[in-house]
Amino acid sequence: MLTQKEILSTLDMIGRQHLDIRTITMGISLLSCSDADAEKACGKIYDKITRCAENLVRVGEDIEREFGIPIVNKRIAVTPVALVAAASECEDYVPFALTLDRAAQTCGVNFIGGYSALVHKGMTEADRKLIRSIPEALDRTELVCSSVNVGSTRAGINMDAVALMGRVIKETAERTQDRAGLGCAKLVVFCNAVEDNPFMAGAFHGVGEAEKVINVGVSGPGVVHNALKSIRGEPFDVVAETVKKTAFRVTRMGQLVAQEASKRLDTPFGIVDLSLAPTPAVGDSVARILEEMGLETCGTHGTTAALALLNDAVKKGGVMASSSVGGLSGAFIPVSEDEGMIAAAKSGVLTIDKLEAMTCVCSVGLDMIAVPGDTSAETVAAIIADEAAVGMVNNKTTAVRILPVPGKKVGDSLEMGGLLGSAPVMPVHPQSSAAFIARGGRIPAPLHSLKN
Repeated sequence: MLTQKEILSTLDMIGRQHLDIRTITMGISLLSCSDADAEKACGKIYDKITRCAENLVRVGEDIEREFGIPIVNKRIAVTPVALVAAASECEDYVPFALTLDRAAQTCGVNFIGGYSALVHKGMTEADRKLIRSIPEALDRTELVCSSVNVGSTRAGINMDAVALMGRVIKETAERTQDRAGLGCAKLVVFCNAVEDNPFMAGAFHGVGEAEKVINVGVSGPGVVHNALKSIRGEPFDVVAETVKKTAFRVTRMGQLVAQEASKRLDTPFGIVDLSLAPTPAVGDSVARILEEMGLETCGTHGTTAALALLNDAVKKGGVMASSSVGGLSGAFIPVSEDEGMIAAAKSGVLTIDKLEAMTCVCSVGLDMIAVPGDTSAETVAAIIADEAAVGMVNNKTTAVRILPVPGKKVGDSLEMGGLLGSAPVMPVHPQSSAAFIARGGRIPAPLHSLKN
C-alpha cells in the first residue's frame, strides 16, 4: 500500500517538477486500406482512423482529470504510408497526406505520424514517390509528421536515400519559409527506426504490430534533476541508483495510464516509452541534469560520460517498473526543446560535433537543430550519414531532425513557441562533402551484424 509520504511525493513531482505523460499514441494499421484506386484508398484510411481513434482524446482527458496526471498530447501513428499507397495507381501521394491531416483534425489529436518510408536497403517506386512528395505534403498539412529510415545495422546505409533526403529537407525548408522552415520540424531521418515509438515526429505503426495498439510516452527530466540535488557530492554509483529509483516511479505512472487507456479504448496495451523528453520550461531540462552531476555547462568535457550514465540508469529503472518498455526509452537531447541545451548552444559550448558524440550513448540523435539557411543539401546529407553511421555501428536508433532556416545565419535565433521552443542557429563546417555524397550506393553493414 502507498504511504502518505509516497503520495505527497508523487503530487510534488507533478505539481512542481514538471512530471507528465508526454503522449498517449494510438497506433493503427492501414494495411487493410490499400486499393488500386487512390481515392478509394484515401476514403478507407479516413474511415478507419476516425473509427479507431474517435474516443482517444476524450479518454485521455478523462484519465487526466480523474487521476490528476497531466497528459500533454494525444496522437496517432499509422502504417508507413509508402506501403499502403503502393497498391494505388497514382503518381501523386500528397492526397494521402491530406487525408491523414483531415482524419487527425476530426479526431482532435495533436499530431499524426506515419507519412513514412522504410528504405534502409533500397527504394521501391512507391518509396520514391512518397519521399519526393514530402515537401509539398508537409507544406499543405498542419498535423502530419513524416519519417524515413535510411539505414540499419543489418542492412547498412542507403546513401542514395541519404542524398535524396538532404535535398528533400532543403526543399521542405524552402516551401515552408513563410513559417521559418518549420516543415522540417515534422520530418525525421532514422537509422534503426523502431516500430512502436510514440513520440513525434518519428512515430509510425510498424508492420509487426497489432491492428491497433496504445503506446504511452512519459517524461520527467525535472523529477530526475530534483532528485540529484539531494545527493550533491556523492559518488557516481549513488547518482546511478538515484536515477534508477526515480525512473522506476516515473515509469510506474506511465504504466498505470497506459493500462487505463487500453481498457477504456478496448485497444491492446503496447509499450511505455520512458524517455526523458525535455521542454523549454525552466526546470524540465536534460542539460540541467548533466550539469547537476558537476559540469559547468552541458557540452564541456565529461558531457558524454554523464549522459551515458543517465541513459543507462533510466533504462534500468524503467525495465524494473514495466515488462512492456519499448519505443526509444532513454534521454532525448533536442536542442530547441531543452532550456539548458539552448543556453549551452548559444554560449558556443554545445556544438553539432559534440552533440554527435553524445548521440553515441543516448536515445535518439541530432534533434531540432537549426543551421544556416544557405547550408547545402550535400552538407545536410553528410550530417545524416554521420548520424546513421553512429546508429548502424552501435546497433541503436539514431535520427536527424535538422532545420536549415531560410534567411538565417549563425548567431540568429529561430522562435517556434510551445514545445518546439527556440533554436539558436548553429554553425556547420564550411568544407564540402559534395563528392562524398555524390558516390551513392550503399555503405555495407558492419561485420558484427552477422549474428545468425
